[in-house]
Amino acid sequence: MTYQLAASAEMLFLDLPFVDRVAEIHRRGFQVEIWDWTTKNLEEIAATGATFSSMTGYIAGDLISADGADELLRTAALSLEAAKIIDSPRLNLHGTGLDSKGMPVIAGEEVTASDWMKAVETLSRIAELGAKHNRVFVLENLNTAVDHPGTPFAKAADTLKLVKAVKSPNLKLNLDLYHAQIGEGNLVSLINECFDWIGEIQVADVPGRMEPGTGEIYYPRIAQELKTLGYEGVVGLEGFARGDSGAALDKFRALLTPQ
Repeated sequence: MTYQLAASAEMLFLDLPFVDRVAEIHRRGFQVEIWDWTTKNLEEIAATGATFSSMTGYIAGDLISADGADELLRTAALSLEAAKIIDSPRLNLHGTGLDSKGMPVIAGEEVTASDWMKAVETLSRIAELGAKHNRVFVLENLNTAVDHPGTPFAKAADTLKLVKAVKSPNLKLNLDLYHAQIGEGNLVSLINECFDWIGEIQVADVPGRMEPGTGEIYYPRIAQELKTLGYEGVVGLEGFARGDSGAALDKFRALLTPQ
């Protein structure tokens, strides 16, 4: 394989305690993604021996308000210290802070020119912080039609524009193909357009946000494109299991392993 596979411990093996979810995903040969690190015993999950692909890179804040940007930087610094405990190389960001229900803390899909300028400034500060700690922040695209209505800078086109404007190896894209399919489509073309700025790729099927093979996206074609392009990063399953989580991981591996 030219790339590695990961899976979210937030969405699989939900009948198990969190540390056991991490251990089970690791046992099956996948890297592990986590979200809010403040709710986890990081030393305990690090002791599983798992390799972690990414974690949430902030606790609060946003990209476009003065106080929100300062809070984003403050909590990103705390997240960097947490990342060292589990050795997570990537820390995930969104177009604005999300609350516990996945809703934006500052709603508004229409953003002004000054909002764009402030977002670039905030993300430049984030990238500088990442460089000091030898970590990469990744900016994730979201969808506003189903999961995150009102989120600014949500489309992959928006996140790409921001990352390209910052021009730092410490800020890249977390290209989420589930969200992109809902918001934009044309996934193969999108991967090619974004390729030079991708830090990680996440997948799930549409509709339902479950494992590949349960919906409309033909993931073997995605896998072949990533092989052709020589992608060497991580592809993470950030989706629920339609049935058994182990079977979902088996299907994910089978469909995302390039032939």
